Amino acid sequence: MSAPVYVLPPLLTGPAQTAPAPTELTDLLRQLIALQQEQVSLLKAQSTNHDPSSRWRALLARWTGEFPNIGGACKQVLPAIERAYLGLVREVTDKLTDDAEVLTDEFVLAEFLDRYGTKLAQMGNIVNQLTPLADASSTDKG
Repeated sequence: MSAPVYVLPPLLTGPAQTAPAPTELTDLLRQLIALQQEQVSLLKAQSTNHDPSSRWRALLARWTGEFPNIGGACKQVLPAIERAYLGLVREVTDKLTDDAEVLTDEFVLAEFLDRYGTKLAQMGNIVNQLTPLADASSTDKG
């Protein structure tokens, strides 16, 4: 018959470990707080670097002397440009809803792209260029 064997850790034979002195504990806590404050500031900086509109806010701030209120102007005209863009999108979708076969004939497809393709791409590009500037100006009160 065999019995389980238990191995116990060796007994510590030496001076008894004592708790750190109150001044050492206070210093350690201060160091921990300082490290945590540094970590918070680093996380804030990292979060700012990943903010997509921070780049546009920096651009507006850098050129505010030469182009004052350009962000506000973008914000003001953006609804009209978005409306024109969506009107063009509606026109394209209505055209295709009425006659989806226009895309099967090469000649008609070329005519369709000539009529709508360039305008739609350019309007979409303008919307994509002005939107970040308008968004950046909404957070910047300058």
